[in-house]
This record gives sequence, structure tokens and C-alpha cells, in this order.
Amino acid sequence: MKRYWILTGVMLVFFLATFGIMTALHVRFLEDPTHWMDHKGGAVAAVAGVALLIADVFLPVPSSLVMIAHGALFGIAIGSALSLVGSVGATLFGFWVGRRGGPTLERLVSADEKRRADALLAKWGALAILVTRPLPLMAETTAILAGASPMGWGKAALAGFLGCVPMCVLYALTGALSRSIGSDFLMFGVVILIAGIFWLVGKKAA
Repeated sequence: MKRYWILTGVMLVFFLATFGIMTALHVRFLEDPTHWMDHKGGAVAAVAGVALLIADVFLPVPSSLVMIAHGALFGIAIGSALSLVGSVGATLFGFWVGRRGGPTLERLVSADEKRRADALLAKWGALAILVTRPLPLMAETTAILAGASPMGWGKAALAGFLGCVPMCVLYALTGALSRSIGSDFLMFGVVILIAGIFWLVGKKAA
């Protein structure tokens, strides 16, 4: 499965390079996407937030800021739901990209490598999607690779849903609390704490 690992590395480098380029260009809506979201809430803010989370598959969107903004603008329940729609949508978008790229992948790897990779993803692919959802770069790469396998859409959606629920709820809670308390310093501290938790969980699960 050497070529599979090479392709995985290429995708990771691609996503990392995209992040570096966009950061160097100082694209404003990627540095602070909350400017695209009406601070009073409403349909425009909801649609913008969901769209930004889905676009995170190929653009370096700071998804944590979007999810926190959802919580601040819409409260814990609706904010979590919006973030969940966007995050699961990103999983399925990446899965669709992998599905479309399946024929190309088959030309790049041998039939034996494809069979072994398909067997591995059939056994562990759903778990891989679940545990990598909070991890930048890995989440997108895993979803695309899973899409190129025989895994079904329903299984991918369920794994994405289960992997996204904790972070969506916690970030929405962070946004809702920061708005009610009105302390930017406290909000910053909570964001760092939540990000640290996700990093530790992802490291243990990887």
C-alpha cells in the first residue's frame, strides 16, 4: 500500500500548502470569517456559517471561530445544530470528492493495493472518520480516502455525525457563555481550553 501512503501524504501537503498560501495572502474572510456573519444573527448568518464550514474541506477556514459565532448568535441548541449541519456537510463533501476521484485512484494504484485498502477502510474507515473530525487536515484527507472506497454514504454520514457532535456542542457552548458573560479575556481562555481538549483527544485516538 505504498502508493496509498504517498497519495495520503500528497493530500496532506496540498491542504497544508493551501493554508500557507491563504495565510500569506491575508484573505480577510478566512482570517476572521465572523465578518461574513451578521452579528445580530438571522438567516444570512446561519447560511454563511454553514457554507464556511463546508468550504473548510479545501479552504483554511478557522472552523472553531465559526462554531463559536454560531453559539454566540443563536444559542447552544441552534448554534450546535448549525455547526453540525456544516461539519457533517464537510464530511460528505470530502466523501463525494473521493467518490468522484475513485476512477483516477484506480489508475494510480495497483489492483492488489486497491483491494487491501478497501478491506482496511471497510473495517476501520468509519472509525477513522469519527476520530479525525476534530483534527485539521486529517479530517479532510480521511473523508476523501473513505469516499474512494466502497464505504456507503450512510455509514460515512453517521461516522461524521458522531465525530462532530462533541466539538459542535462545546464550541456553541463557548460562544453562548462568552456572549452572556461579555468577557473577551474569558472567551479567549475557554477557546484555548477547548482546543487543547480536542488536541489531546485526537492525539490519544490517532
